[in-house]
Amino acid sequence: MKTDRILWCAMAAHEMNRVYCKSIGDASQPLWEDAPEWQRNSAIAGVQGALAGNTPEQQHQAWLDVKAIDGWKYGPVKDTEKKEHPCMVPYADLPEAQRRKDRLFIAAVRAMLDATEPVSP
Repeated sequence: MKTDRILWCAMAAHEMNRVYCKSIGDASQPLWEDAPEWQRNSAIAGVQGALAGNTPEQQHQAWLDVKAIDGWKYGPVKDTEKKEHPCMVPYADLPEAQRRKDRLFIAAVRAMLDATEPVSP
């Protein structure tokens, strides 16, 4: 798959994630253009996982693995300076709103992939 399609999928999934987070009271997600490189890279990795057929559980586990390697741990509230996050738990222990976010991310990737499919003349 062309890299530009992966990037478009990552941008769309990131924006869907940002808007969804805002709808559940989390206004901490920046626009793609303002997102730090690590966050963009996380979205791209999420797209690659979704394209590989990852389930929402697998997507979350991949995210957990990357965060843990980077020194993140569980904390009751997201704190980027302390590297603490309330989602640093197994998928089954996530609140439904967070599990829904993983499902929506995959759906956004699939929809964008379909939308960017070249049209035959």
